[in-house]
Amino acid sequence: MGGDDGPRDVVDGALAATRHFDLGVALVGSTAALEAELARHGDVDRGRVRLVDAADVVRMDESPSAALKRKPGASISRAAALVARGEAAALFSAGHTGATVMAAHGAFGMLPGVDRPALAATIPTMSTERQPAVLVDAGASVDCRPAHLLQFAVMGCMYARVAFGIEAPRVGLLSIGEEPTKGNELTREAHKLLKAAPLTFIGNVEGRDVYAGKADVIVCDGFTGNVALKISEGLVDVMQGFLNQELSGTITERLGSMLTRRAHRHFRMRMDYSEYGGAPLLGVAGVTIVGHGRSSAKAVRNAVALAYRFAANDFIGRVEREIAVAAS
Repeated sequence: MGGDDGPRDVVDGALAATRHFDLGVALVGSTAALEAELARHGDVDRGRVRLVDAADVVRMDESPSAALKRKPGASISRAAALVARGEAAALFSAGHTGATVMAAHGAFGMLPGVDRPALAATIPTMSTERQPAVLVDAGASVDCRPAHLLQFAVMGCMYARVAFGIEAPRVGLLSIGEEPTKGNELTREAHKLLKAAPLTFIGNVEGRDVYAGKADVIVCDGFTGNVALKISEGLVDVMQGFLNQELSGTITERLGSMLTRRAHRHFRMRMDYSEYGGAPLLGVAGVTIVGHGRSSAKAVRNAVALAYRFAANDFIGRVEREIAVAAS
């Protein structure tokens, strides 16, 4: 029921995933609303689609903790409970991020050795291989200690290996300067822990390095990561708008637009969050994918596919083993 255009785009994307992959989905929300959305599709394989009724929804303007207490039957709580009971393999939501984090934490608990959850956002880079990077945390844990950033780095490396096949991910710590002494107390102490850990730690990276491909995993606290991510998303929209304005004036400019249309399409694909679907919530003991509030049907389809791959490849177990090695 979450997302800017839920449940329509969520249902459309989930159904697309059932058609393209060997999986089924449980749609959790108002059964009447979900049936109305399914009625728009004439080819629904009801053997792959289960409806689970939930009368309540956590609105975007609500406090997640207060809303979940006041609405124990909220759709996100019921969806997380399905996974906790083994009736589903993974959880996806494009709704309230805070409510999703709290519901997943409450239903699944945390992995041994992990204190805080972290969102791993996929970002494009300028690397010659066009290899994306992972920004972690992108907004799950605002107040962090140095040990949390070390845990984020370990989990981010595991994600980079599973999702992108990077065997030895390079880890960078987001700070205001390259020197170890730069930054606040959190980054300075985290630098020491990361340097001593069994990771390929390349040191501090600045904001200008995030998209350069210098690091495969970029670590920061959730407040910093979420601000960086939202600024980046806004900048992409503004850049696309500037290009459209500049290339829609004179006849020469319109001709230039036609000649560069393919490059513009590739640019949008590289910067489009929907290509990746969603961000995995690392640290909780259950596969959880958090989608953007404005997730399109394409984004939902890709997010469900990502959840499917994680569940099929024992992602949670692999992260747990990696953390145990790092802690030993």
